[in-house]
Amino acid sequence: MTLYQRRKLANRVALGFAGVAAAIGLFWLASILWILVAKGVAGLDLQLFTEMTPPPGSDGGLLNAIFGSFVMTLVAIVVGAPVGILAGTYLAEYARYEKTARIGEIVRFVNDILLSAPSIIVGLFIYEVMVVRMGHFSAWAGAMALAVIAVPVVLRTTDDMLTLVPAGLREAAAALGAPRWKVVVTVSYRAAASGMMTGILLAIARVSGETAPLLFTALNNQFWSANMNAPMANLPVVIFQFALSPYENWQHLAWSGALVITATVLLLNIIARVLAARGRSNGD
Repeated sequence: MTLYQRRKLANRVALGFAGVAAAIGLFWLASILWILVAKGVAGLDLQLFTEMTPPPGSDGGLLNAIFGSFVMTLVAIVVGAPVGILAGTYLAEYARYEKTARIGEIVRFVNDILLSAPSIIVGLFIYEVMVVRMGHFSAWAGAMALAVIAVPVVLRTTDDMLTLVPAGLREAAAALGAPRWKVVVTVSYRAAASGMMTGILLAIARVSGETAPLLFTALNNQFWSANMNAPMANLPVVIFQFALSPYENWQHLAWSGALVITATVLLLNIIARVLAARGRSNGD
């Protein structure tokens, strides 16, 4: 067998393994989606989005849980996104020089740890920092836990997108006499806007389905509550509790809630990929 034939055989074997691995992943993804749709689509009606979580044996919906998840996710992104963007801006625009390069390496290392840290650890941390000191569970604590999870996602994306901005654009703006902050705001941010928005959408998708941190912070509330200083209902925890319950109506609501979260996360990921693709095409 010639060298060309051996390489061709090795390439086919590698492609075969890659194809099998991709097929296995798609099979499990399709199986999960099929089960969610089969068990959850029956409960997707107006009642699901207009009524509160019911007591056992009664009809109801998930309005309070959907509202709680929306509010805590919104607060988490409002708090976490600016922190991630500013930190990513520092890494891409200021920590690239010799005097600050070491600090940038440390920040990136810590951010990588946060990206891979189990979310339950974040929940325990916020529980100790906020819940214990406040003396009660609250939606503020839940939102802060989600914000801590969102920060490294936004930071990494902002850093990567700003690093891809050509240095010539910055130099041209600096040659016109623009200060560094003006170059960052008017040149770098504009060039990387779609990528940075992609990072924010990915952060929303990341935190919207988190359950473990909310068990230690926001807990749950069976009733409607807009008080951020008290326990608040949220979809992940409601799904967790209802799915483990022996009551059939709660189990049906859990499947419908899981389908709602999955559809939302899929939609956000699709939008993020479209924005990223549009940003690359504009860059080309």
